[in-house]
Amino acid sequence: MISGEKEIGGYFGLESFSGKEYYNDLVRVNSGRNALLYILKARNVKKLYVPFFLCDTVYKLCEREGYSYEFYSVDENFHPIFDRQLGLDEYLYIINYYGQIDNQQVLLFKEKYKNIIFDNVQAFFQRPILGVDTVYSCRKFFGVPDGGYVSTDAILSEKLPIASSKDRMKHILGRFEETGSAYYDDFQQNDERFYQDELKQMSLLTANILRAVDYEAVRDKRNDNYAILAKDLDKYNKLKLSVPNGPYCYPFYHENGMEIKRKLAAKKIYVATLWPNVFDCGDELAKDYAANILPLPCDQRYGKEEMQIILNEILENK
Repeated sequence: MISGEKEIGGYFGLESFSGKEYYNDLVRVNSGRNALLYILKARNVKKLYVPFFLCDTVYKLCEREGYSYEFYSVDENFHPIFDRQLGLDEYLYIINYYGQIDNQQVLLFKEKYKNIIFDNVQAFFQRPILGVDTVYSCRKFFGVPDGGYVSTDAILSEKLPIASSKDRMKHILGRFEETGSAYYDDFQQNDERFYQDELKQMSLLTANILRAVDYEAVRDKRNDNYAILAKDLDKYNKLKLSVPNGPYCYPFYHENGMEIKRKLAAKKIYVATLWPNVFDCGDELAKDYAANILPLPCDQRYGKEEMQIILNEILENK
């Protein structure tokens, strides 16, 4: 319990799991976007440079919290196109899109730009580098309602309250026993609540669930599924991909991506359009990537059978 007198006896609640979180030594917060806010506060950042190819939650966070921000472009390999000299209180926010930026490249970015914040929201299993501020999200990889991690040597002095997640579980529990589509509205409602969430510590509930995850099995399953898709799709993919460890998805670029997504959805294969807000920006590559990169699911919920179903549909419509 978070507060009140300790109770003894009565009915059972959720079991307390005794495993370890994958990032047991990092700062635990209540979401990936608030992991970024933790760093902004701890580093006393005044201005953040963010890519056009980005979820609007980041710059909305900046607006809500009073941070100045400015956009920059990325190249075809997802690397920053940025040549400015950063001030002491200015930081470059670099996103590890689809896990395509390895730690060797991160070190080069750190040497070049100095003040960087590295976003591993789509690369949970990529370990942070000492001295590089890094953020992670939990719900992009696991069945939890919220939660994020921060790797930094900057200490935030303010004491953070502990978040509560008990009212965020309906879509997760519903999908466990029924279908995702039946609880999609609940998922969206939970998603919208993040816009107003204050920075807090990770909830006891989320931390407990994360201690029950078999991380090695999750990573292996994602790697296996990715390999199945890559074997048949790499030859058609405009993106020249490196193979991440424990991938978020298989990013497949097709010039007619939006149409393929609609055809897949008709077969109950749901492929997200990441960051539709990008369609309104002035960066042509960002708009092209947002429309035409299909983040094909290859996560631990699935195996060879589901990957083959995805392949059959993609190859039929490519």
